[in-house]
Amino acid sequence: MAQIVDRFRSSTVGWLYGTLAGWGTLLLVPIGIAAMLLWASTLALAVLVGAALVIVLVKWIANLATTYELTSDRLILHKGILAKSIDEIELYRIKDVRIDFTIVNQIAGIGTITITSSDETTRDAPLAIRDVARAQARREKLRELVNAARLSRGVREFDMVQEQVAP
Repeated sequence: MAQIVDRFRSSTVGWLYGTLAGWGTLLLVPIGIAAMLLWASTLALAVLVGAALVIVLVKWIANLATTYELTSDRLILHKGILAKSIDEIELYRIKDVRIDFTIVNQIAGIGTITITSSDETTRDAPLAIRDVARAQARREKLRELVNAARLSRGVREFDMVQEQVAP
């Protein structure tokens, strides 16, 4: 089996600090404190802080459920907590690796890596790996490994462009 080059998950802390949804979740706590002070009701604090904790817990469990392993020839997706599945994308099949990040993502050092390939895993839609810490460095490493996998297998990709002939 190939040596693991990188292993990672989507970052819950990165999501909290690097997305507007995360900031909104964090703002529930001071809003709850303000509501408690204004209405002298600890119920408002408990409800808002409880909602924030539930949101973070759900996000954390979702991130815990998928682990990505990058080897010299494959990207392996380990999914699930109780019922597990393993899916693989052969690196030589990857056609495009894109990174997207908002200004808020940049502040938190996270990004979304989107992979398009000829593999069954991305047949219906590209694979989007959200809230990835050190996303730019991971994207570059993935691109290097894709190129190396193509070279070692002698794989070349040709873009077929259909030109229309004017009548």
